[in-house]
Amino acid sequence: MNHLHRISDWNGLNIRNLAVTYMAVSATFVLSSGDPVDALNSNEKKEHSIPLVYADENHYEHASGPELLPLNELPKVFPLTDPFEWSDASGRSTQFEDWARRRAEIQAEIEHYEIGPKPDLPDSITASFNDGLLTVHINENGETLTLTSRISLPEGPGPFPAVIGIGRGSGSLPSDIFSERNIAQVAFNFSQVMAHTQTRGEEPINILYPDLTHIGAYSAWSWGVSRLIDGLELTQDQLPIDLNRLAVTGCSFAGKMALFAGAFDERIALTIAQEPGGGGAAAWRVSETMGNVEKLGATSRAWFMESMFQFSGSNVWKLPMDHHELMSMVAPRALLVLGNPDYQWLADESGYVSCRAAHEVWKTFGIGDRFGFSFVADHPHCRLPEVQRPEVEAFVDKFLLGKTDVDTHVETHPFSDTDYKRWYQWWGTSKPALTGSDNAYTVTIEAEDGVVGSNWNRMEFADSVEGQYLTPKIGSENIQTAPSSQEGLIVIPIELKRSAKFTLFARLNCPSADDDSCWLKIDDADYKMKNGLGTSGWQWITLDSLELKAGTHTLTVGSREDGFQIDKISLSTFFLPPM
Repeated sequence: MNHLHRISDWNGLNIRNLAVTYMAVSATFVLSSGDPVDALNSNEKKEHSIPLVYADENHYEHASGPELLPLNELPKVFPLTDPFEWSDASGRSTQFEDWARRRAEIQAEIEHYEIGPKPDLPDSITASFNDGLLTVHINENGETLTLTSRISLPEGPGPFPAVIGIGRGSGSLPSDIFSERNIAQVAFNFSQVMAHTQTRGEEPINILYPDLTHIGAYSAWSWGVSRLIDGLELTQDQLPIDLNRLAVTGCSFAGKMALFAGAFDERIALTIAQEPGGGGAAAWRVSETMGNVEKLGATSRAWFMESMFQFSGSNVWKLPMDHHELMSMVAPRALLVLGNPDYQWLADESGYVSCRAAHEVWKTFGIGDRFGFSFVADHPHCRLPEVQRPEVEAFVDKFLLGKTDVDTHVETHPFSDTDYKRWYQWWGTSKPALTGSDNAYTVTIEAEDGVVGSNWNRMEFADSVEGQYLTPKIGSENIQTAPSSQEGLIVIPIELKRSAKFTLFARLNCPSADDDSCWLKIDDADYKMKNGLGTSGWQWITLDSLELKAGTHTLTVGSREDGFQIDKISLSTFFLPPM
């Protein structure tokens, strides 16, 4: 059995570091020599020296992180934040030699505002491999947590590239993609670290770190993947894995898990995030401008810190980072994002915008072929369609098998009408502004000015200047279907002077998961249930996107949960709510 005290002090890593550096420099030189030059600065001369992978979990040791301000001191930034700008706003750098420091700043922000700190290296780790099972014992504070992983090894002496699959050895990808290429498959049993719906303070990881009961699952699971990699390192004599060619993959909530794991551990050469949805590839800001998608206020509270939800609704613009930067943390290593637009909740249009923005990081460093995205419909959730298979195989062939002649310029999507550049074209300027607001046409109406049914209460704001808001009377809930009579409805006539695509907003106060929904319809359409509208106080929430003609329309709001509170509604040709 091999034993490890503090991985950073392990002499074996020094030997591996030399090997990784050589592999990264020589392989990348061949890989990039025939590629188009994307960068417009000195990075284009240095692309041959940009590594494909690193020897350490985090190769940059920073003495101090960025200043992490409380919510009330954070400025609102409406477009996507600039991944090249220093957190203290002192300037920006697109030089690759500065990226490690900037990446560390992004990690510190994500940990502080979203998932909590990824736990430190434990006091010691021991690992063994017998009969196809890797066992890792993690020791901290006199306690032990054990990880076990069933490993599928190809025949032969190896060493073999390996994929860490969430749940099973290949995640949700077809296992033959890897077995046919003599790639080992390593299953990560995430529940051995934290359950899918954690009970705070009662999870396996809390035995080792009792002071970290506030962390989200994506912090804990990322830590678990890293400790599994430690186990692979410790058992090199028995387990012939090529530690320079590791991948991680998963789908849906596990797609987010794979993305966080790949972003937070630089020993992973290839990350394949399959259908990760909101909280994964999708940017919180962009998702907030869309309809019934996984927004920050509606994602699982078990996966993130409770404190993250102070950024729900209109507070999302105060996040000092967003998930295009989570993806950017993978750079300069390889990342492939797979989507499925059939499932609205996944927020794939937001994911597409976010991917376009993140891709700018790889392109700036002259390594644009190391990032790809593919959003393809007409298949079940977490089932790879045949049309995406060649794209996955290309990334596997290039970044796990080292086939440098493979084309990995993957940009597949159905969002040709989406103006993604408006979200990041401000980068490098002094003003973070979104284009399109100057010509916006907006109609805003007080909810109490509609025809209000008798099952709604008119409530006065403490500040009389704000007038009234409406809330269903206690006990007048309609959970399964929309109200069948006028008593439970608010009917609001709207006069539009322009035919256009409108975004529908409402100013709401939804204090809990039991008070965050209503029924909604426009004109004679069917009712839609709008759920998961949680807010932090009164906030503007995006409810829908509608193609409407000029003229008179009728918006009907039906009561569903009796703690729901509504003040105003607004229709705008711009995708941001009134401020």
